[in-house]
Parts: sequence; structure tokens; C-alpha cells
Amino acid sequence: MKSSIQRFFGFGEESKSSEIEIKDEKGHHEEVRLIPVTDIVPNPFQPRTIFSDEKIEELARTIHTHGILQPIVVREREGKFELIAGERRWRAVQSLEWTEIPALVKEFNDAQTASLALIENLQREELTVIEEARAYKQLIDWHSLTQESLAQRLGKGQSTIANKLRLLSLPESVQQALLNRQISERHARALIRLKEDPSLQEQLLQEVVEHGYNVKQTEEAAVRLLEAKEPSDEPKKKRARKQHFPKDMRIAMNTIRESLSMVEKSGMNVDSSEEEHDEYYQFTIRIPKK
Repeated sequence: MKSSIQRFFGFGEESKSSEIEIKDEKGHHEEVRLIPVTDIVPNPFQPRTIFSDEKIEELARTIHTHGILQPIVVREREGKFELIAGERRWRAVQSLEWTEIPALVKEFNDAQTASLALIENLQREELTVIEEARAYKQLIDWHSLTQESLAQRLGKGQSTIANKLRLLSLPESVQQALLNRQISERHARALIRLKEDPSLQEQLLQEVVEHGYNVKQTEEAAVRLLEAKEPSDEPKKKRARKQHFPKDMRIAMNTIRESLSMVEKSGMNVDSSEEEHDEYYQFTIRIPKK
């Protein structure tokens, strides 16, 4: 029995017709065409930059046994067919040395193509967090969206979008480590604490990779690096004096710091600073309106 997808598109591996007429969800007629594999070029807006050879081989075996159950989606560009969705299927049939592949030919602009490529990959949850962040930024730029409007379109929380985008402020070496899955998103967010000194971020990245730090160890190391750097940046401040603060004051200060940390973790970019004076300790907090 054919799968529901196969029945919907009305074809399987046995199909020999070069054009098959189907209807989309609005009842409009569309054609599934068998197009030459060599006439297809990759999608320049493909958010995924790393493809697992093992996964492609697994897909190729499935296609060899069951055929293509869902056509790829392409658009015509300069005598070629540019991929919109289905790059893994295209790579798999290349490994099988097929000469043709079923495809839906669409007329999409660049912004639509980028959006569909991202959505296809998000549905499969195979993007690395840095690929996802770069794709979000591309969508915001292409469609002139706010983080909130993008979140609504994708059915995600605004804080989720904001947290992903913050990863793009990290040095290229850290982004590459995320791309290669050497560190997790939570490791990377710990490194963001060192945003004022990219060299420290790279130093901590090397420690994390070499010693296999978990997230808690990474966060503790980030705090340690900040404390070690503070005297050289602010020689007038003597951290040793903090131990003489009354207990109630220490509790109040730690509560404020923890609250700021929670706000930042929610995705809001809060700019804060601390100053010690003779008669009081001052926190300055700036929250952007946009």
C-alpha cells in the first residue's frame, strides 16, 4: 500500500511519466516533473552547511528500496533548477547514480526560498544552533522582521529567537565549535559572559574542548576568568573589601545579580554595571526600549 504522501503526489519509483498533474492545498494544479539530476544546483540560502555522509547513505538505501515518496522542490534559474527543499534527497539519488528525480517547479523569490529552506530544516530539527541562528538573522534581514514577529511566524518564543541570535556575537572560532557540535548552546551562552574580551572567550573555548568541561564547569571558569581580569581593568577597586560588607548587604547584592542573570537568560540584552562608593554600592541598569 502506498503511503499517504505517495498517494497524494500520485507517483512512486515505478512512475515513468515526465509530468504528473497534482493539486496543492488550494486546489491549484501543479506538475511533478522528472528533471535531470545534473541540471540541479544547491540552494544558496540553505541554512544547513554540514551534511552527514552516513545519514545520506541511509536515505539512499531507503530510496533504493521504496523510491522517492516526496518530490523535491526547485525553481528555474538561468537554465538550471535551483533547490528550494530536498537537498538530502538530491544528494542521495546522486549516490545512487539516478539520472532523473521527481520535482515540483515553483516560482519563488529569494526571500521565499530562504524561508522555505529554513522551515524545512527546522521541521526536521537537524540544524546546529549556529546554523539556526544564522538562518533567523537572514529571515529578519530579508523580510524586515522584528524578533517578535519572526517568533510568531515560526511558532517560537521571542526569547528563543533572541538567545539564538546572541550566539552570532561570539568569535568565529566559537561559532565553528558550535557548527561542529564540539560544544553545546549552553556552553556557548556561558562564553557570552566574556563578551567584552573575545580573547578570553577563545581561551575558555580551548579549555572546554581540551578538558571536556560540562556546562556548570564552563560557567564557573567564565566567572573565574572575569574575576582574574577585573583588577587589571579596574585597579582602583579592591575586591578584598567586599568580604567586609554586612551580611544583609551581601544578600541584597547577590539577589540583584541573580535577577539580572535571569533577565539576560530570558533573552533580553541588559547592560549593567556596579560601582563601589564610600557610603554606598551602586548598580546601574540600562534596558533598551527596542
